[in-house]
Formats: sequence, C-alpha cells, structure tokens
Amino acid sequence: MATPAQQPPQSSGGKRKGKAPYVQAKRARRCDGGGPRQLEPGLQGILITCNMNERKCVEEAYSLLNEYGDDMYGPEKFTDKEQQPSGSEGEDDDMEAALKKEVGDIKASTEMKLRRFQSVESGANNVVFIRTLGIEPEKLVHHILQDMYKTKKKKTRVILRMLPISGTCKAFLEDMKKYAETFLEPWFKAPNKGTFQIVYKSRNNSHMNREEVIKELAGIVGSLNSENKVDLTNPQYTVVVEIIKAVCCLSVVKDYMLFRKYNLQEVVKSGKDPSQLNPKQPVQGGNGKEAKLESGDKSNQHHPAEGTNNQQLVPESKELGQTKPRSETQVVNEGGAKPELESQVTERSESNENDLS
Repeated sequence: MATPAQQPPQSSGGKRKGKAPYVQAKRARRCDGGGPRQLEPGLQGILITCNMNERKCVEEAYSLLNEYGDDMYGPEKFTDKEQQPSGSEGEDDDMEAALKKEVGDIKASTEMKLRRFQSVESGANNVVFIRTLGIEPEKLVHHILQDMYKTKKKKTRVILRMLPISGTCKAFLEDMKKYAETFLEPWFKAPNKGTFQIVYKSRNNSHMNREEVIKELAGIVGSLNSENKVDLTNPQYTVVVEIIKAVCCLSVVKDYMLFRKYNLQEVVKSGKDPSQLNPKQPVQGGNGKEAKLESGDKSNQHHPAEGTNNQQLVPESKELGQTKPRSETQVVNEGGAKPELESQVTERSESNENDLS
C-alpha cells in the first residue's frame, strides 16, 4: 500500500514539463490578429541598436519614425474606424447592431496592431526591430539621417544605429544566395552599376561562416554587372548583412560612411565628407583610409549595445597594396579569396567599433 501512495508526488515533475507548451500556446494566442511578434523571414523594417534600455529605445523609435513618416507619407489613417456602423442603423434590431459593433471593435483592435510601425522581438539583446508596412524603410531612414546631418539636432538618447532592412530570409547560405540573386538586382544588375562594400554582423548565430557569406554575395554582385567595383572609402552602395539567430536581414544603403555608419549619435557630430578626411595613401585604397576614418568613432567603442560577434581576423598586411585597384568581380573570376578579405577589412573595424552596431 505504501508504494502507490509514493507515486503521485513523482507526477509533479510532469507538470513542470507541461508548462512550456502552455506558455507557447499563450504566446501564440497573444499574437493572433496582431501580425508577427518576432523577427522572421519575409519582413521589412528597421533594425535599431540601443544603449541597454530597449523600452526607451522603442519609445524613441516610435516618436522619430512617426515624425518623419508623417512628413514623407502623411498622417496614418485607420479607415475601419470611419466605417463603423452608427447607432441609427441598429435601432430596428439591437442584436444586429451589437454584432456589428463587436465586429467593428475587433477590426479596430486588429488594425491598431497592424500599424505602420510595430515593434517585434529581434532575438538579440540591445537590438530592436521595428516592422514597417506600406513604406520604404531605406528611403525613410536615409531621410532621417540626412535631416539630422544637416541640422545637427540630436533627437535620441539611447538609440545608436538605425539600419533599414529591405528584406529578410533564412540565415542559411543556400537560402541567402537564392534570395540575394533577386534582391540585389535593382542596384547592381546591368545597366545599373556602382561602387560598393559589404558589411557583415552576426548575433546569436554560430553556423554561418563570415568569409563564405561575403564571398558569395560579392560574387553575386559581380555576376550582375562586371563593372561593379569595390570602394571601401566612400562607396556608392553598402550591402548590409545582419544575421540574428536563424534570420538574415539584408539592405542596400547609400551614404553609409557620410552618415557615420547610420549612427544617430555620431551623425550630428560629423562635419566633413569622408572622401576629404584622409586624402593621403592613394595606393592602399580603402584599407588605410578606412582605418583612419573609423578612428574618429572610438569614443564609445566599449559600448554594451554590441552583440557578441567581435571576431578577430588574420592580418591582411599582404593584401593591402592590391585591394583598391581591383574590382570585386575580377577577384572572384580569378578564383582568389580577395573579396572577403577586402570586406573583412571594413568589418574588422566594424566589429571593433562597439558603439556603431
């Protein structure tokens, strides 16, 4: 008789195991009707890094994005509120009026959740992702930075960088290659062309190889048009690759160096064009100039807002003399490993600039 009495306490362990499905189901119900609540493939938005205060970061982001969003696209409208039935329509049938009102309230609630800007869980500490609907994130963010660069007015306290994300896909090499072949066409496919660099950042991800990603993307850019060339000093386009867990975020931005790597704290301080900051060292090209250009941003380089992907690269001293004169496409066609090395030089500075990612 003693043995059956001892069995019920053992079932308490089973209750703890059953808690996880309950929590997951609760989160799923909370997400119903409000769109995705975490970063996933297929989204567009704005990736924002902050200074240890994500709640304040979201508040600042909403304020800033709504201000400039209204300026570019007009005030946000909710047509479902205007279409809600009036009281006179339901006078003949109270039940029908009540039902219509309830449906209208549900629509209004859903619409409020699917607003122009909506914060979702990014999957990394000190990183906020704002999903966007009905706008072009790269144009909006460029407009914000351009205005702040001209006016020199500081409008945020905890927001560091603000990167537009034009597309997301699964963070696996084959998925990224397939997605990038179409994604990069508007900027680099003939007859379009331009100088470019690739910047890479990975958070909470260990299965992606930095060199392979950069090499593959550089090869795609070169295959779209052989006249696309690398420029690490002041490129026309910067291909931004941000990987968080199993999601790859991609964008192509302009004036990346001019706007201090899209850093809202630094852009109000910068007063010179990057091409004029270091007129010397014409042979070393992007590498030598990049290092000196970056040195001006090291006041916050130990900022806790960074991820854990501060990788140290093998010194490229043998490669410095040949990076600038050669295009990405030429190096890829020769089968060498130059493309990733050229971009790594930029990214080593990027990863060590802890206040800029």
